[in-house]
Amino acid sequence: MSFKISSWAIRRPIPTIVLFAVLTLLGISAFRQLPVNANPNVSFPIVSVSVGQPGASPEELENAVTRRVESAVSGMAGVRHITSTITDGSSSTMVEFQLGVDTDRAVNDVRNALA
Repeated sequence: MSFKISSWAIRRPIPTIVLFAVLTLLGISAFRQLPVNANPNVSFPIVSVSVGQPGASPEELENAVTRRVESAVSGMAGVRHITSTITDGSSSTMVEFQLGVDTDRAVNDVRNALA
């Protein structure tokens, strides 16, 4: 003999409604107790590497600087994303680390990788 929850709930609607109301009230109560901060203190570990070479074309900077910087930092632990921007005479590489990585440690690791 199998117990069918749906047929039992249809035959006895009062316990079903009471259970629904209790679970709804418990959910509202739990939601109100959640800690909420309008301005949480979150620091995104991002390191910027900027190189300037006046008079260099973007192609020269890409081959001489940007690719080397990207390859040096791409193998580091915790690197999430690398973005590079090259203009006439300057190259800027943003290295984004995963949340939880100490920013000071990330800066030192990038310096060591580029040295």
